[in-house]
Amino acid sequence: MTSIHTLSLPGAHLRYEVRGSGPLLLAMGSPMSAAPFAAMADALASDYTVVTHDPRGIAGSTLDDSEQDSTPGLRADDVAALLDALGADTADVLGSSGGAVTCLALAERHPGRVRTLVAHEPPLLELLPDAAEQRAATDDIIDTFHREGVGAAWAKFMRNAGFDLDAADAPAGPEEPSEQDLADSARFFAHELRGTTRYVPDPAAVTAGAERVVVGIGADSGDLITHRTSHALAALLGTDPVTFPGDHGGFLERPKEFADAMREVLTGRP
Repeated sequence: MTSIHTLSLPGAHLRYEVRGSGPLLLAMGSPMSAAPFAAMADALASDYTVVTHDPRGIAGSTLDDSEQDSTPGLRADDVAALLDALGADTADVLGSSGGAVTCLALAERHPGRVRTLVAHEPPLLELLPDAAEQRAATDDIIDTFHREGVGAAWAKFMRNAGFDLDAADAPAGPEEPSEQDLADSARFFAHELRGTTRYVPDPAAVTAGAERVVVGIGADSGDLITHRTSHALAALLGTDPVTFPGDHGGFLERPKEFADAMREVLTGRP
C-alpha cells in the first residue's frame, strides 16, 4: 500500500510517497519524478520503508516562484527536510542521474544523515578530462531549448549523453508528451541542467557525511557519458564501482533485478 503526502517547505510544496516497512530507504531522481521508481519501490517494500518524491518544481511538487533554479544543494536541503518530516535521523539513499548528485550534496551539506549512499550514474561532467567541451555542449543544449523548444533540446541532450537515437532500441519518450511532461522538460533545461552537471563533489566531505558510499554503473551503459562520469567519481572517492542491471534507467527497465541488486548492496548478501 502506498500513501501520498505533501510537505510544505520554504518556497515549495513537496509531494512524496511512502510504501512498505522496515529500514528507511529514500530513492530519487532529478528531474525524474517519483513515478518511474514505483515498480522498483514496490519490489523493495517487503524489506524497506521506501520513500520517493517529486523534486521541487517537477510533477506534483509545486513552486511559489516558477523561475527558481534547481540546484543540488537546494534539492539536498529538501531531502533533509523530508527526513525531518519522517522523524528519521538517518536513511539509506539511492539517487540516479541528477538524483545521485542530490544525494552527494546531501552527504556534504547534512553529514551524519546518510547511512549507505548509492550514487547511480551521476552526470558529473566537471570530473571529465573534456569538461570544457562538455560545458560548451550543455550550454548549447540549453540555448537550443530557448531557440527551438523541448524536442530539439532533448535530441541534442540524448546524443551528447551517448544514446544512438537511430538504433532500434533507442529510448523513446512519450509519443504525445503531456502538458506536465513539457513543463517538466522546460524546467529541466531552463533551471536545472546547468547546475547539476557543473556540480563538483568534495570527496572528503562526501565520505565523512555518509557511513558508506557506493557508485553504481549500469551493466549496459558502456557507451554513455554517465559511464565515464561514474568511473571518474569512483576514482575520486577511491572506491570500485558496483554494477547494476540495465543502463542509465535500469530501475525503470528492470525494476525487480535492480531491487535485488539494491538489497545486495545494502545487506552485503544476495
